[in-house]
Amino acid sequence: MTKTKLLAISFLLILSLTPHASATAAGESGGTAASPPQCASGTTGGCRHSSKALKLKFIAIASILITSMIGVCLPLFCRAVPSLQPDKDLFVLVKAFASGVILATGYMHVLPDSFDDLRSECLPENPWRKFPFTTFVAMLSAILTLMVDSYAMSYYGKRNLNSGGVIKSSDDENVNTKLESQDIGHSHGFKVDDEASQLLRYRVVAQVLELGIVVHSVVIGLSMGASDNPCTIRPLVAALCFHQLFEGMGLGGCILQAEYGMKMKAIMVFFFSATTPFGIALGIGLSNVYSENSPTALIVVGLLNACSAGLLNYMALVDLLASDFMGSKLQKSMKLQTWAYIAVLLGAGGMSLMAKWA
Repeated sequence: MTKTKLLAISFLLILSLTPHASATAAGESGGTAASPPQCASGTTGGCRHSSKALKLKFIAIASILITSMIGVCLPLFCRAVPSLQPDKDLFVLVKAFASGVILATGYMHVLPDSFDDLRSECLPENPWRKFPFTTFVAMLSAILTLMVDSYAMSYYGKRNLNSGGVIKSSDDENVNTKLESQDIGHSHGFKVDDEASQLLRYRVVAQVLELGIVVHSVVIGLSMGASDNPCTIRPLVAALCFHQLFEGMGLGGCILQAEYGMKMKAIMVFFFSATTPFGIALGIGLSNVYSENSPTALIVVGLLNACSAGLLNYMALVDLLASDFMGSKLQKSMKLQTWAYIAVLLGAGGMSLMAKWA
């Protein structure tokens, strides 16, 4: 009887120690969170084809470059069309649609990509999956954008007052914004002050918006250029063309309202149009050494995407949508305001649908 009890106790002890032994073996083989799993490249095994992918990349460079130039230049060349001038209803609706595209780009494309990167299994669990770095960095980016917005307005406002309040227009002629002390008490003095401040506001918005677009465009292009997966690149080309066309229209509208000279317009058009193709070309050149699933790449790209998402979301909501919808033009017409909301929803909805493929 005693032997039977001893055997039973020994058997129970062995069973209780077996899971611990298995867990210890798993930990020694590298399966714990402290040692992230070995991550292969981001290509799918059945759809990896370097030569086909390279052809698609060259097609992407040409098509995205052309589409970007069309999108950003369309508002600039349409100034001669009376119905598409900045003070017309059609321009407001087109800008609202493009603002919806920019908003959806931040929320539906850039932000989820940052989550995927910074919560990847290829990174250690601590700290990357213990703390929401994506939303934290996006929040800081939005606050930083507000600071840049605010300080830039203060700086340019003081500089123009010190220089006599003269601002250059798109034709390099002086806009009559000189703020003389004797005019401050009159209604037209306030009007000149408002016009000068609004023009400065448009210029700051255009520059900050371009900065955010350039950052995420390079990141998107780099990821595409480094990929050897035609199944991923093919739908991404169409999605990026749609994205660049309407995002460019939004930026082009901001550039038009800012009344820059031809040189500044050309610089901003060039940087917007060339950044994504440049990113693709850079990705092609670095494809032999760049791995999109390496810890360094995931962290850098994830943090850049989070920064870009915070900037784009702030710009779309505050500087584009809120500025227009709270402005006098839309506030005076409920009908136009309703159509503008429909345009925003169509732009955001179309760009959100693109998230299914890219």
